[in-house]
Order: sequence, then C-alpha cells, then structure tokens
Amino acid sequence: MKNSIYKIQKSGLYLVPVLFFFALLSCESLEVETPTHLLSGETLFTDPNTVEAAIISIYAKMRESGFLSGGSQGLSNLMGNYADEIEYYSPNRLAEEQFYKNTLSPEDLTVTAMWDTAYNNIYAANAIIEGVAGSAYFTSEEQAAFSGEALFIRALVHFYLVNLYGDIPYITTTNYIENSSVSRDPEPVVYEAIIADLQKAVAQLPETDASGERLRPTSYTAAALLARVYLYTENWELAQQYASRVIDNIGWEPNIENVFLKTSASTLWQFSPNDPGLNTYEAATFIVLSAPPAERALSNEVVNDFEEGDLRLANWVGEITDGTTTWYYPFKYKVGQGATNTEEYSIVMRVAEQYLIRAEARARMGDVAAAQADINKIRTRAGLANTTATSESELLTAIIHERRVELFTEHGHRFFDLKRTNKLDAVLGPVKPGWNATDSLLPLPQKELVANPNLQPQNPGY
Repeated sequence: MKNSIYKIQKSGLYLVPVLFFFALLSCESLEVETPTHLLSGETLFTDPNTVEAAIISIYAKMRESGFLSGGSQGLSNLMGNYADEIEYYSPNRLAEEQFYKNTLSPEDLTVTAMWDTAYNNIYAANAIIEGVAGSAYFTSEEQAAFSGEALFIRALVHFYLVNLYGDIPYITTTNYIENSSVSRDPEPVVYEAIIADLQKAVAQLPETDASGERLRPTSYTAAALLARVYLYTENWELAQQYASRVIDNIGWEPNIENVFLKTSASTLWQFSPNDPGLNTYEAATFIVLSAPPAERALSNEVVNDFEEGDLRLANWVGEITDGTTTWYYPFKYKVGQGATNTEEYSIVMRVAEQYLIRAEARARMGDVAAAQADINKIRTRAGLANTTATSESELLTAIIHERRVELFTEHGHRFFDLKRTNKLDAVLGPVKPGWNATDSLLPLPQKELVANPNLQPQNPGY
C-alpha cells in the first residue's frame, strides 16, 4: 500500500501492534469510502464505520497481494505454474520460475512473502475479533457481523496455509509474546480450528451483502468454504449439506459468456478493482498479447483435456499464433486495464464449485443419480451431453475432469485437487521439470525457522 505506515516485524508471525495496523485505510478501498486519518485501536472500536473500513482494507490487501490476488504473485498464477496449468516462457527469471521448475528453497522471497502476507491478514482479523469483543459501542448485531467476517478471514487464510505448508501455527491472538514462540499444529488440529471458526461465521454473518455486488462474505460464503473444508477432510455428509445450503440460496448463471462478469448470478464473493474504470489483475496477468508469449501461457495438458464442443474452451481459453505455432491462455477475464468501464471483478468463490463438491460427496456416499445430476448441471452450461459415468470410480474421474476444465487457474484448485486425491506424483511426475514427491508442500521460510526454532523441522526435501 502506497501510504501505509503500519509496521511489521521481520518475521511474519508476530507483528508489532503500533497504534493499530489499519493506518493503511487511506487507500485501496473496495468501493467504500474510508477515512484518511490514522486510526488508533481506541478510536477504531468506538465507531462501526471505522471497523467497516478496517475490514474492507483487509480485502484490499488480499486483492493486491497474497494468496487470492489475481496478479502474478497470487495462487492462480503461482500454483498454476507449480502444477500442470501454466507454461513458463520468460527469459527474465520472474518470481514464478522457481514454481514452474519446482526448485523452490526456504530462502525464496516469494514463498516468504506469501507466508508473511498470510499471517499479516490473520493478525488483522484477530485484532478485529479482539477489539469488537471488548467494545461496548456496538450493537449485538454489529458485533456478530464484524466478528463473523473476521473469523471467516482467519479461517480462509489458514486454509490456504495448511494446504501449502502442511503443519502450521493456528494464530488466534495479537499477543506478540505468544506468537513469537508458537509451534506448528498438526494438520487435523488446524482443520478443527478452521471448521470451528467457519461454523461461527456461518451463524453470525448476514445472508446478503449490503453492497449488492457480492463484495463482502455472507453466511453463504462461509458455508461454501465450510463445504470445501469438509470435502478436503472427507466428511462427505457435511460437505453435501453445506454445499446444498449454498446451492439452494444462491442463483445460477446459465450463460457461459456471463460467468465472469461482475453481475454474474452465480458469484458468491469477489473483489472490485481499486479505481473506477479498472478491471481485474487476472486479465493483465494471463492475456497474451504477442506471439510467442513473453511470460506465460496455458499448458497443452489443460487445453487437450477439453471435450469437443465444450463451450468453456471456446469462451474461457484465448489463443494467439505467430503463423506457425499456436499458444493458449486463460481468457476467463477479458477486459484489460485500459478499459474505461469496469465490467469484471475478480471472483474468489462461485457456485459451480459447490455443485462439484456436492457431486463428489454424493458419489462417495453411493448416490449415483444425485451425483450425475450435479455433474450435468455443469456440463449442460458448457454445451455438453450428460455424463456417462455410472460407478463411483467413473463418477470421481468425471468430477476431477470437470474440476480441471471448470476451475483452471482459479486460486490453486488444480494443485489442491491432485494433492487431496493422492494424484500429485502420478500426474505431475511425467510432465513437470524437477518434480519430487516432497514438492507436495512448500518450504517454510528460513527466516521464520531462525526467528522461532519451535517451528522446526523444515518440511521434507528442503
């Protein structure tokens, strides 16, 4: 952030609580007016408007950097390179090169920045949870909503951390002393904490976003993430239940051409650009303007996985040629930064994933007809015939395929799907340069291990 003055320690896990971290509020709002003065903890938790602005500033930080950014340093690009979605072309040794070649090290600056940004966001969420709970200036409804939103953020960021780094500390306080010596929690413990936070968020968040543009998480957004978490932890019944809650209450966009517009009916949560007239970082990151690509392009493995007649290939994949060779690129977001009207927001969560979650849960529980119906919901919009899968094994194969061509280059879904279904080595080993079985986890930043030896040992292979 250009005018931020809030300080962080050299280690991402323990941030210095100066005044309050939301001195950054003077910029990067998500279409909400924010105060230009610096905010102390004392003033922040006496005024709902400043808490509102503080929460919005977290989303702005997420949009600009970290896991959910559509820029080159976000998971959509980095984990697309790390898996089998993106081919790297740049001769300039961009930060993503090590992800593409699977040559990451504990000293890698991008890995470190991802970790630091994540725990920065968590610290911010914890500060809101603590401040709101200790304030007498808010109604019970305001306290519930603010706390619920912060709990959702905390759970969301920890979800990505545990899937990228494995065992991690689950941080629930702003206490510097506690955070400076934490140990890593086993993955099952982390998931338990994520679920607990999300259950509270589902109960506390409102059912609608007051902006009308899905810029703020709602109870259904939290339910959608909870459905994903239950899928990852193999609780099929609850995955189905929470996915159904979302599906039954959120609209569906039937036109493939409209799915990634800011007005799409099937969007659960999205980021607006920083300034009027701008569109998404995703478009700037992925659209290839000249042949051969200067930086990155879609892998042939992705392109070849589309069935003949799949409207997603025609509408969500762009192509460029030099007359001899053709390259392909993600084209879900089509409006570049030079536009004068904002037509697209960066979508973080959408309903299609919920149908695929429910399909997989139903297949695992032996409900073939219901699983087929959910798969066909996705395929029908793509202009394809109903699935021919009839057994559990066939259904699961069909679902992984649909997730591949529906969710490509969206926040690391492909890598996480291969990982949770134990297919990383079989799929990536033959096609990825430098792939090793230990690459299922990223390295912990070396500076974190030095600052806090309780985080040892380093992940295997590093």
